[in-house]
Amino acid sequence: MTAFDSLPLKPALLASIETLGYPEMTPIQAKSLPAMLEGRDVLAQAQTGSGKTAAFGLSLLQSLSVETIRLQALVLCPTRELADQVSKAIRKLAANIPNVKLLTLCGGMPLGPQLASLTHDPHIVVGTPGRVQEHLKRGSLHGGGIKVLVLDEADRMLDMGFSEAIDDIVGRIAKHHQTLLFSATYPEEIRAVSRRVQRDPIEITVEAPSQTRSLIEQQFIEVDPARKLDALAQLLASERGQHALVFCNMRRDVDAVAQELDHRGFSALALHGDMEQRDRDEVLVRFANRSCAVLVATDVAARGLDIVGLPLVISYDIAHDPDTHTHRIGRTGRAGESGLAISLCTPREKPKTDNIEQAQGTALTWRPLKIAPPRDKTLNLAPMKTLVIDAGRQDKLRPGDILGALTGDAGLHADDVGKIDVYATRAYVAISRALASKALERLRAGKIKGRNFRVRTLN
Repeated sequence: MTAFDSLPLKPALLASIETLGYPEMTPIQAKSLPAMLEGRDVLAQAQTGSGKTAAFGLSLLQSLSVETIRLQALVLCPTRELADQVSKAIRKLAANIPNVKLLTLCGGMPLGPQLASLTHDPHIVVGTPGRVQEHLKRGSLHGGGIKVLVLDEADRMLDMGFSEAIDDIVGRIAKHHQTLLFSATYPEEIRAVSRRVQRDPIEITVEAPSQTRSLIEQQFIEVDPARKLDALAQLLASERGQHALVFCNMRRDVDAVAQELDHRGFSALALHGDMEQRDRDEVLVRFANRSCAVLVATDVAARGLDIVGLPLVISYDIAHDPDTHTHRIGRTGRAGESGLAISLCTPREKPKTDNIEQAQGTALTWRPLKIAPPRDKTLNLAPMKTLVIDAGRQDKLRPGDILGALTGDAGLHADDVGKIDVYATRAYVAISRALASKALERLRAGKIKGRNFRVRTLN
């Protein structure tokens, strides 16, 4: 049975599932949910985009007692971006359950506002290991009532050095709890963590379906190091380059490549771990809402990035290992759409491609690229621009309020308004590039939800 109503889920959760339009369970949901709902520990191998967030989100919400004001579920994620994504998904699933309090606690954010939010215990916390550990040590977060612990993308957390923090967190929360561990890979280190923190877990493995894998076309191009940027610019000048993700191995190269692309007329932004958190948030918002055409990123920064309809992924540098390469190409070809993954390879990087070929078990497809002389500056502008409203959830602002103001007094058509993201203290709205100035002028002159808010263009 793959219908959600075949499971003993609360009517409120089934209503959320229907609202979200989930037709039936994905393989990971069908395999893991029955065991999770029975309270069993689960060790699951599943890729990003497989539906695992909804699986553990439904499970922890099913066991939640809203009347009990204490922390009952803790979800650990490797990065702030993934934690934000998981928080949003759980909030959507909890939409029909009144008074659920969920907090996102991540490093890179000021501690003060988090401490203020923790004066009353939340029901659910989603966060990164370092910051969650800090709150548990301080006593600002109380783990004695936790019923469910989720380790999401556990392999990446270990790669980032969070093993000791995870062990410490487990030692500070309720002894008897359910542990759900999700990982894209099953190295021995993951099995060791499972042995330490889980009791008789059910093991679940879900392979990416072959038809999904075949939707991604892979190409490898050998280039001279001196012509690498020219090759990248030429590839991005194609139609697919209107929305593309470029991976570099080093943070310094991310900045250099993004700056050079911007100089050549591409709407390009950089994303890496050295950036301030708000800057990272705004870059991700702009890439997701199509007001940035090209995102240049490191692997860690792009972890958890889930952009449906991303037609092109380019590895400017060959990934250090086959698992990372697989994760990169998996950013495209999602939700049944086709995608193209291109890897630029200098002669020195050839051993890395040999490892990828061996891991994939099939010959790589190499194609020649005749690199044309650099052209004059070509404008490759994103189709949207982003407006920032200095108000958010704390001001009871909702996406519908912003859309109403734009299509009402501002006179825009709904088709001219793109993705709307509302955070705690600010909101971002994508507007068709040609109408962005008009929208800014009208919003400044008018009101949103009967109030005046500061509005500006995000450059």
